[in-house]
Amino acid sequence: MNVTLAVKQYISKMIESSGPGMKVLLMDKETTSIVSMVYTQSEILQKEVYLFERIDSQNRDNMKHLKAICFLRPTKENVENLIQELRRPKYSVYFIYFSNVISKSEVKALAEADEQEVVAEVQEFYGDFIAVNPHLFSLNLQGVARGRSWEPTVLPRVTQGLTSVLLSLKKCPMIRYQLSSDMAKRLAESVKQIITKEYELFDFRKTEVPPLLLILDRSDDAITPLLNQWTYQAMVHELLSLNNNRIDLSRVPGINKDLKEVVLSAENDEFYANNLYLNFGEIGTNIKNLMEDFQKKRPKGQQKLESISDMKAFVDNYPQFKKMSGTVSKHVTVVGELSRLVSERQLMEVSEVEQELACQNDHSSAQQNVRRLLQNPRVSELDAVRLVMLYALRYERHSSSILSSLMEELNRRGVSEKYRKMVQAMIDYGGKRVRGSDLITPTDAVAITKQFFKGLKGVENVYTQHQPLLHDTLDQLIKGRLKDSQFPYLGPSSLRDRPQDIIVFIIGGATYEEALTVYNLNRTMPGVRIVLGGTTIHNTKSFMEEVALAAGLGHGGASRPPTRR
Repeated sequence: MNVTLAVKQYISKMIESSGPGMKVLLMDKETTSIVSMVYTQSEILQKEVYLFERIDSQNRDNMKHLKAICFLRPTKENVENLIQELRRPKYSVYFIYFSNVISKSEVKALAEADEQEVVAEVQEFYGDFIAVNPHLFSLNLQGVARGRSWEPTVLPRVTQGLTSVLLSLKKCPMIRYQLSSDMAKRLAESVKQIITKEYELFDFRKTEVPPLLLILDRSDDAITPLLNQWTYQAMVHELLSLNNNRIDLSRVPGINKDLKEVVLSAENDEFYANNLYLNFGEIGTNIKNLMEDFQKKRPKGQQKLESISDMKAFVDNYPQFKKMSGTVSKHVTVVGELSRLVSERQLMEVSEVEQELACQNDHSSAQQNVRRLLQNPRVSELDAVRLVMLYALRYERHSSSILSSLMEELNRRGVSEKYRKMVQAMIDYGGKRVRGSDLITPTDAVAITKQFFKGLKGVENVYTQHQPLLHDTLDQLIKGRLKDSQFPYLGPSSLRDRPQDIIVFIIGGATYEEALTVYNLNRTMPGVRIVLGGTTIHNTKSFMEEVALAAGLGHGGASRPPTRR
């Protein structure tokens, strides 16, 4: 189960089906992101695609020598644009691929518009999601809830995205959902409805153990997205924001103009692929080794280029050399900037207290530490608010909670009213009243013992002792112990065997820390394959925005359409 490969194969198939000759790839805003996550422009150029255009761009030239490959989401707007295009075709022939199911009436409207008979084929290729890592996908949707219900326009889009993942992986799953979340139940029913309606599409070869789709709600674990991260991919997203594999470094002091925006893609950056899940200390060492390797390979001035063969050897090696030098300077810049932010914002200290709040149960130590950091002027506004939120979620019902005095402390620091209001919004979103799980105080004997031993042994690394709730949920699921009373099956049947193929989807967004959990489970649990998806992939800022939108605090509290990220 590899979502990156699934999307890649669809795109290769589209390009190959159109045969030899020069081509243009015609996309919309969303499919542009979908394609750019799995292929670089240069890789697609090698497949004779010489032009990339948007279907909604008005000023495209007539180029009758090009074949058009259209990869579009099946929206009304795209169909309308395509009808206009076919009435006055700019290219010689059109191969049309929709990223999801398209209605018969829309196909008919396209056929009627094709008076010049330029359409060679119309097909559905189910790449209707963003493949982030092989086991991680996103729908790039933020602001999916209104209170504790779906934002009405979003549910159909999430249903389409999730069913397209199932179709691309060729899975017709049994469905379980989190009972405490009405949104999870609604999505489960909505997906089931599509599977029933499009039963022919979902008619895959039966496996011995049917695949399982598990639908969860972010509100069950609001702690994970609030924590600072220390593994490479998660840390880059937390401190610099990864947006479709791109990072904006334009605000970095003294940045080289070539590095104002960099792409980090494990598909074509070996160093990044090997370091995605390593912690910050290890990455520092690996960068140093990369630099030393580069120094060895670098041509030493001119002295070596004495003969023609020397020069030829240098030129032959140059593409690799150039690629390597690009990789070195990119990662040195990124790691350097992470390092600067860690010391400027005193993130080691902040993170230690966050981990204590998330994992330990010592109220008097926690309150002293939070208060101490709130009084430290070098701690940023974001980190101050995040600490108060974690304290509020952790000690919400503690008899000697000091939340009100911490709120006064935020006020004294001059923290904006919107941020202060968000502390209460966070409790409403993910507090005790809402959660279906025992996120904070484990009640069963096994969990209590585990916590006791953890305390006894100490931790290998104080900054990474936290494990997301998802880890326990999946652990229980794989062992066949996940309670039906909390995660019921949709429909009468249930799974008797240990599940093998599991697709987990988190409404309200997943995180890179959870992706790491899934990566580790895939590595250590033979015979189990897990793919994780979310409406988006959060860092603390985007998660706080998600909570604010659900609470109606977003953009001055006005009601709003969901935003694409």
